[in-house]
Amino acid sequence: MLSYQHQDVRTTLTLDEDVAAKLKTEARKAGRPFKETVNAYLRAGLNLKRPAKTAGAFRVRPHDMGLRPGVNLDKISTLLDDVEGPEHR
Repeated sequence: MLSYQHQDVRTTLTLDEDVAAKLKTEARKAGRPFKETVNAYLRAGLNLKRPAKTAGAFRVRPHDMGLRPGVNLDKISTLLDDVEGPEHR
């Protein structure tokens, strides 16, 4: 059986005046204590889905690998026959 004990963590939190005023207003409207209101809004903010970080731009860095003599890139079917054999199809 899993048991969970709820424990309050006491901390000092410095709020900007406008944030504190909005929280007090919300606490009054909801008829809840200020502490409950702060915790509710913190939980809501922490549970928001954040957009995934986008990866940087993909860049291809080409390298000249040279061509073997006699390889013709203009005829892909002939090239595939040469590289993979006639059974590649």
